[in-house]
Amino acid sequence: MEWVSDIQGQGVLAMRVLLVEDDAILGDGLRQALGSAGFVVDWLVNGRHADAILREEKYDLLLLDWNLPGMSGLDVLKNLRARETYVPVLLLTARDLIADRVEGLDCGADDYLIKPFEFKELLARMRALGRRFRGRGNQLLQLGSLVLDPLERKCVLDGAEVRLSQMEFRMLYMLMESPGRVVPKHRLEETVYGQEIVAESNTLEVYVHHLRRKLGRRRIRTVRGVGYLIERE
Repeated sequence: MEWVSDIQGQGVLAMRVLLVEDDAILGDGLRQALGSAGFVVDWLVNGRHADAILREEKYDLLLLDWNLPGMSGLDVLKNLRARETYVPVLLLTARDLIADRVEGLDCGADDYLIKPFEFKELLARMRALGRRFRGRGNQLLQLGSLVLDPLERKCVLDGAEVRLSQMEFRMLYMLMESPGRVVPKHRLEETVYGQEIVAESNTLEVYVHHLRRKLGRRRIRTVRGVGYLIERE
């Protein structure tokens, strides 16, 4: 598999992705590469854990291995569709028989990529799924005059575009997904920096300060000792 080390300028869509892959080398490589491309990535190695988190969390895209411990990827997919959750799903698997592809697609997968694959092809398929599902109109996050487009990585306030850094965009995305609800500080740190990166204690406060300066001081509220929330309008 070819890993792309510098893909910031290639139009990769900013999306929140759940990666479910039990191969430690492949999973960690994908997590790092996708994170470098601007995606917000949560990585799990167990199918049962994935099934549980998909009942609670919202994602823009699911990258799902077929053979997983705890619960197969196909069963995770079946449960997801039985709940009428229509997050786009890209199956990643070494199964290359036509019958396997048909079974995966019939169970609700939106696309199918056979291992080993080129990272560039994975990105292309992710972009295509993003464009396809953007047409459903469920990707934009809006709170009054504040609009966030995760696919175009654009923030608009009162009709004017607001320039955000990658970290600012990720933090605002997390907050706008749960308006009026507190997002714990540790959850923001994991999403913004990655699960294995320890940020300095005041780094989140610095980004919150920047967002308040750009969006208005009263829009984001600090809940001391817990985290942050963005106010509903």
